[in-house]
Amino acid sequence: MLILDTINDFLWSYIVIVLLVFCAIYFTIRARFVQFRRLRDMVKTITEPASPPSQQPSTSSANVTSNSLPLREGKGGSLSPFQAFAVALSSRVGTGNLAGVASAIFIGGAGAVFWMWVMALFGSATAFVESTLAQLYKRKGEDSYYGGPAYYMQHGLHARWMGILFAILITVTFGLANQVVQSTTLCDSIADTFSLSKAWVGVVVTAATLIIIFGGIQRISRFASLVVPFMAIGFLLLSFVVMIMNLSQIPHVFKLIFDSAFGLDSVAGGAVGAAVMQGVKRGLFSNEAGEGSAPNAAAIAETSHPVKQGLLQAFGVFIDTLVICSCTAFIILLSGKHDCGKDGILLTSEALSVHIGSFGKYFISAAIFLFAYSTIIANYFYGETNIRFITGKKWSVALFRLLTGGVVMLGALVELQTAFSMVDIVMGLMTITNLVAIILLSPKVFRLLNHYLEQRKQGKNPVFHRAEMPEIEDDIECWE
Repeated sequence: MLILDTINDFLWSYIVIVLLVFCAIYFTIRARFVQFRRLRDMVKTITEPASPPSQQPSTSSANVTSNSLPLREGKGGSLSPFQAFAVALSSRVGTGNLAGVASAIFIGGAGAVFWMWVMALFGSATAFVESTLAQLYKRKGEDSYYGGPAYYMQHGLHARWMGILFAILITVTFGLANQVVQSTTLCDSIADTFSLSKAWVGVVVTAATLIIIFGGIQRISRFASLVVPFMAIGFLLLSFVVMIMNLSQIPHVFKLIFDSAFGLDSVAGGAVGAAVMQGVKRGLFSNEAGEGSAPNAAAIAETSHPVKQGLLQAFGVFIDTLVICSCTAFIILLSGKHDCGKDGILLTSEALSVHIGSFGKYFISAAIFLFAYSTIIANYFYGETNIRFITGKKWSVALFRLLTGGVVMLGALVELQTAFSMVDIVMGLMTITNLVAIILLSPKVFRLLNHYLEQRKQGKNPVFHRAEMPEIEDDIECWE
């Protein structure tokens, strides 16, 4: 643990945070605060259907790139912007919203919440850039598009080595290390609530995971589009009830957050650095802006313009951090249990029990099951997409599915902070690789944004064709 902590401190203190803050501010300014100005467009895009048949992937094997496989054998339908959004949101909305926020408060104090908000507000511009690029450089499969950072690194930067490096890092981060965090949190919660063996809980979760992931992206997207809205709305409703019950204490909580964030609270006087660090790390773990994960889901959508999916993924960052993470933070801080010595999901469960009694423990167990399980499924999809990029072999995907089951089972046997340390290192390296790529490719995004805004000004539904960017037309497989 000491070695992992040392590596984490150096990586995040001197490299990752500097790059994240730079990109968040730079992209916000260059995109002219698009994440705030186009909120209406974000909401409108959610309800759009998949694109017309003329823009859908061809079932001809000639349209599948040589280093990839179709996402799923057999016939299937196109994926709408909402379904792609749901897959990405199911990864964002996970244990980071319940255990991650609690862990940030446990280590960094209430001030960590403020820095999570800051990263979400500005980091959503980074999410916009990376997801727009994923749409621009997406490839054609048999029944769905696919793509992500590895693909825009290869086809946009012409650096396949960089794509392979990222594919390895994201596969380790999401396909392995992150799965341990999700499984650990899920099994801890279920085992503690119902007095069960963590190992047996792990067996059940592993079996349920394998059933879904062996069904391919169509089954994954259907699962996510059903579960994500249900779990998010249920948690939000309960959170609002808690806040109404403690309405008079909300101003005090805001004061606690701001005082702690800037070291104005005498108790938190020397902990500003910890608040910033935990706010950024756990904020990134939760909303994934700039990390390079959500673009893998953004690429699968059928939409008329790459910018639409970029806006939608930026909106996902708002939902994840400004809404759902904030709800968890307020539940904890309003309970007065934020300094009780408990960490992770146990702190969240303890806090909710203060508000609504023993029912809180059972609700958190149900919520964490849905949150963590849906994230495990989405994380697997990110890993599979990049395994296909590296090898293009069917056997490698089958092997990765079995390996995912083994890693989920491992999560039932390790501690939360050990799991978080594993994730932080590979997540940091993956984020650095992705941020370098999107900085280099960002001029194309700003050009696409101008193209999108010009059509909006004319009252049109924006549509993009690759012939409108002839200098890179050969690198773009879709957008006829």
